[in-house]
Amino acid sequence: MTDTFPRQYARTQRLTLGEPRNITVSPDGERVVFCRTRAGSDSVNCLWVLDVPTGEERLVADPRELLKGADESALPPEERARRERAREGAGGVVSYATNPDVTVAAFTLSGRLFTAGLLSASARELTVPGPVFDPRPDPTASRVAYCCKGTLRVAELDGTSRELAGEQDPEITWGLAEFIAAEEMGRGRGYWWSPDGQAIAVARVDNSPVQRWHLSNLADPSQEPQELAYPAAGTSNANVSLHVVTLDGRARALDWDRESMPYLVDVSWFDRSSVLLTVQSRDQRRVEVLLADISSGSSTSISTDSDPQWVELVRGVPAALSDGRLVTCADRDGARRLMVDGRPVTPADLQVRSVVTVGVTTVTFCANPIDDPTVQHVYRWSTVSGVSQLTTEAGVHTASAAGSTVVVRSATLERARARTMLLNGAEIGSHAETPLVNPNVTMLRIGDRRLATAVLLPTGRSPHDGGPSLPVLMDPYGGPHAQRVLSSFGAMCASQWFADQGFAVVVCDGAGTPGRGSAWEREVFLDLAQPVLDDQVAALDGAVAEVGILDRSRVGIRGWSFGGYLAALAVIRRPDVFHAAIAGAPVTEWRLYDTHYTERYLGTPAVDAAPYERTSLLREAEQLTRPLLLIHGLADDNVVAAHTLQLSSALLAAGKPHEVLPLSGVSHMTPQEVVAENLLLLQLEFLRRYLRA
Repeated sequence: MTDTFPRQYARTQRLTLGEPRNITVSPDGERVVFCRTRAGSDSVNCLWVLDVPTGEERLVADPRELLKGADESALPPEERARRERAREGAGGVVSYATNPDVTVAAFTLSGRLFTAGLLSASARELTVPGPVFDPRPDPTASRVAYCCKGTLRVAELDGTSRELAGEQDPEITWGLAEFIAAEEMGRGRGYWWSPDGQAIAVARVDNSPVQRWHLSNLADPSQEPQELAYPAAGTSNANVSLHVVTLDGRARALDWDRESMPYLVDVSWFDRSSVLLTVQSRDQRRVEVLLADISSGSSTSISTDSDPQWVELVRGVPAALSDGRLVTCADRDGARRLMVDGRPVTPADLQVRSVVTVGVTTVTFCANPIDDPTVQHVYRWSTVSGVSQLTTEAGVHTASAAGSTVVVRSATLERARARTMLLNGAEIGSHAETPLVNPNVTMLRIGDRRLATAVLLPTGRSPHDGGPSLPVLMDPYGGPHAQRVLSSFGAMCASQWFADQGFAVVVCDGAGTPGRGSAWEREVFLDLAQPVLDDQVAALDGAVAEVGILDRSRVGIRGWSFGGYLAALAVIRRPDVFHAAIAGAPVTEWRLYDTHYTERYLGTPAVDAAPYERTSLLREAEQLTRPLLLIHGLADDNVVAAHTLQLSSALLAAGKPHEVLPLSGVSHMTPQEVVAENLLLLQLEFLRRYLRA
């Protein structure tokens, strides 16, 4: 069978399989632990260790050998939910945890517990009551904690185990992250070992206040509907509290004003007797870092940040240097800056994106120049020398680090595959496939707003080659917390495939997208629709002016999730510009989306419904005059299928023709190979039909 890009894109899970991932560096810098599949079309991750002094890679755990042919897809519901929140489509060892010295790892396969010695490169099963979820070795590497059916348990290395925290109430869980924490805050865990291994800080989650929705498998009416605790905008969240439980079973609640600061954002141990916790107000305009004493349970605020619109959360902070100074991030002077004890230590022309690690006297972080959001570099701040840039090649660089060892993943427009290298020059091998397309891309900065825009043309075409004009396909995400216009070969591949089918593809990151500073991100406050749409139209106008072969009379738009919302919005509000749209998994009514994301941008509907009214597609359905294809996975528990079904009903009531493609058993990330391949082909057919490509 002749290979094609849609087939390759689906088979390789968007060209991600075979790459080193989930990288952990030992504190002494001697070992780099990572997951990687054996080939670019193999979806089963193995666990590996790179010995830094020798450069030798050693296989630690091969799931096929450990399971001896057993079905690896038999996952507990907590693990299925975690993978959906993390957009994880692969199998095998997709996550693991180590002790602080990175000598022992723990992971699960099919709900069974496995441990691995990272010095000896050997793995074995630890038979304990299950199903096992999120196992984590203690600092002494002598026991493993894990979650099981809403309880927190501790297992000794001889296989004996006991329940440490739990209740006989299905609404209450111990040690699990609630939906909002995992989906929106980046906190995928719910418990943390103390530095001496004698206690665990553990989140108690009471889901009883959260409304219940039900997801049905319409293709199999014999199946029971899945009940989903979904906190939609304006409704109740789960009640989350934090407790310290000692190994002998004693427990103490850590106190803070949970009425005014209900969101538990982050937890870490400051020392053996105190815990750092980050909490946030429901309106997200205030964030506090608290230091809680585990003997009394009382907490003291040691850092506060506020903003009239919202305080952005940054992964990797808060944390403390060895001298006790607190490392945070905050928006100051128009940029997101690294802060040490409340003082900015990075310049105002640099936008900090994440903190990689906080060492004894250094902080490694990722950031981009505010005037160029298409790149991201790795930096280090030192108490001695200040800020230094560790990567220089134009591209998107991310890192893992500990001690003097820094591992950098670098993606550029020039290289077909990303490279993962140590700063000393050693490279961790990648088995990822080489894409079957080669981006023919022109990067532009359009208009007074300097909109980051990429224009991709069919292979062999150039912007002013005098050839026949091309129909235009806008291909944005367009919303907060995600970028499409990046100096990365891999980021352009799907758009290039559409270009090679006879389109000029235009991709723009406009209002609200990351990397352009505080004010840029906040342009969507109280309106997620018009500012975003206006920038897409401006990017199209600029691209037509810059590239002489774009046909302004044939313009389509496609997108997924927020991009799906934007695509439907475009043909409804601007049929004079957009002539056909494909909306995949679109949010159509923001009251149906979750609290933490939606209320950050639109506020609470009970207080002010106007932002919800002016951004709802349901209220504008009667304005549709252009072809619209709606695609939605019926098993989507993030943007539930009700979004598409309610818009379809509103369109039908208004007598507006449209097409709906329901995907049975498919979630928000569409991981199934046959689905992913044919989705590209079906979208192409729709666009050709209406844009005469």
